[in-house]
Amino acid sequence: MNKLEEIIVKLLGWTYGQKHSFVAFKALLYKLACGKIPFRRIAITIFALIQLFLSACFRTPQIPCGEELDLSGYVPVFTDEFVGNELNTDVWNHRCEGTRRFGFNADSQVTVKNGTCVITGEYLKQGKYGAGWYTGAIALKKLYARGYFEIRCKCNRDYGFWSAFWLQASGDPYDHVRSDGGRQAVEVDIMESYNKTSKSRLMMNTIDSTIHCNGVDDNKEKIDSEKIGTFYINDIFDTYNTYGLMWNEDEYIFYINGKETGRSSFGKGVCVNPEEVIVSLEIPEQLPEEITGNLNYKTQMVVDYVKIYQLAE
Repeated sequence: MNKLEEIIVKLLGWTYGQKHSFVAFKALLYKLACGKIPFRRIAITIFALIQLFLSACFRTPQIPCGEELDLSGYVPVFTDEFVGNELNTDVWNHRCEGTRRFGFNADSQVTVKNGTCVITGEYLKQGKYGAGWYTGAIALKKLYARGYFEIRCKCNRDYGFWSAFWLQASGDPYDHVRSDGGRQAVEVDIMESYNKTSKSRLMMNTIDSTIHCNGVDDNKEKIDSEKIGTFYINDIFDTYNTYGLMWNEDEYIFYINGKETGRSSFGKGVCVNPEEVIVSLEIPEQLPEEITGNLNYKTQMVVDYVKIYQLAE
């Protein structure tokens, strides 16, 4: 099977929910020829293939158009709709307090109001760790393995800081032995919104989904990564959108607003261990001058809820 066939098989795999095999690909072609596949699915396939071509040739973002999320057999095991006036520290930790790349993470940047959790990025003259650029991150105290993980949020505006919802093994998931090709420890970036630069209007209102680990091959220094894709949503700043991940025994399946965007078992297979569930407004290694030149600058990620579902016992 050549590279193009592999790409098409993978694409058709998530479009139809079939295994990524050349046999499945040929079977789908036969069904298409015999008219055994509904028109809607044919349209989805054609649209997805066009998107794949544009993405490969011109690096254009894709529009979520996969199968609908199905939570049959799943029950909610965690829900936080951020009721009240402060973060529930019985279930959440403030994560990575202190120095963080170009600035600092501090609990002062995470507030709960009007049924939302707000993480603010801004410059503080008298911050917890001194003068500088501040942001925040929270992580659930309980670790989770497998299930469906979903956030409903508005991403922050502008280039520089970026909103993120992700899973990561506690400790160092990038150690060659500890990660074991993602089987023992992995980072799954369900959603990161760092493409919002005014220099690239095409990438406005897009998010990325990516998997990171180590130990896929013998190169101990290299972080192994697979980008699921860059996806366009109509409005990520002023409208709430949902971003989700189904983590089962075989693969990771990504969703935006209940539509599948891709699936993968990158590395040596899906992780078998529980992981941290993290919500953060990330700060880069260097903020652009348009931000550092304005010490009154402020940006916010607004979270409506975080939910986790697992298979009923």
